[in-house]
Amino acid sequence: MARAIWNGQVIAESDTFEEVEGNVYFPPDALNRAYIKDSPKTTVCPWKGTASYVSLTVEGRENPDAAWYYPEPKPAASKIKGHYAFWRGVEVERQ
Repeated sequence: MARAIWNGQVIAESDTFEEVEGNVYFPPDALNRAYIKDSPKTTVCPWKGTASYVSLTVEGRENPDAAWYYPEPKPAASKIKGHYAFWRGVEVERQ
């Protein structure tokens, strides 16, 4: 079980997840979409590909670009396609 929490709310929770480079990647259906907003930000990882970002809004507080995912990863990272990882103060718990 893994859970991502920010500003006192569960943003994502799942019994299944992937771990890459120390980051927990949640499957897309694990996200509470009420807190998620697409961001225009992208970055490029040499082996994973182009990451897209989302921002979080919880109780009027915004956490810009607080999660990323790879919509079309390179073959070496295919297992995290569409999965979300968090940073910028989002607490990720694993049990």
